[in-house]
Amino acid sequence: MSIAIIGTGNMAKGLAGLFSQAGIAVTLGARTVEKGTEAVAALGNGVDASDIAHAVAKKDVVILAVPYDAAADALKAAGDLSGKILIDITNPLTADYMGLTIGHGTSAAAQIADIATGARVVKAFNTLFAQVLQGGGKVGGAAATVFIAGDDAAANDTVADLVVKIGLKPVKTGALKQARYLEPVAGLNISLGYGQGFGTAIAPTWSGIA
Repeated sequence: MSIAIIGTGNMAKGLAGLFSQAGIAVTLGARTVEKGTEAVAALGNGVDASDIAHAVAKKDVVILAVPYDAAADALKAAGDLSGKILIDITNPLTADYMGLTIGHGTSAAAQIADIATGARVVKAFNTLFAQVLQGGGKVGGAAATVFIAGDDAAANDTVADLVVKIGLKPVKTGALKQARYLEPVAGLNISLGYGQGFGTAIAPTWSGIA
């Protein structure tokens, strides 16, 4: 299996590093090839770069790793995603990262599913700091938890399998509507890490879930 990651930021590079270390080929989709090439320079073998459309064209799994405000433009550049698993890692954050811009009746994931018609959207990885991913996916010596939500059971299973392959712990939380809970969890994590000064070597988990 190979994966396309739309984005070249810290989250994109953190995920690309983990997948490549697990022997999974990754293509970063960037606005320009030059930007993508710069991003993969330090990631080593198993990661290459392309423009967004070419990055996702022959991939079954696509990870959307751009800021929520940039998601619509990135998805437009990606083209037809029908049938593909689209992993949404975005959070609808305010400019200071200390609040959410949407919630209650909808979520970033639901909005993205409306745009990416036909894609099998799965919410995952949104509650983790990039620094945790870039540090090998461990928090306090234990595998970080990746919460998963989606309406397609087979897609959820595929994402859970990928999470295991990179050494993290998957927890399936139910349908895509659960993203309305997962995005505020990410908000709390960011508030604790930055607002309360606990740093970025933290991550939420759930005790008692095997």
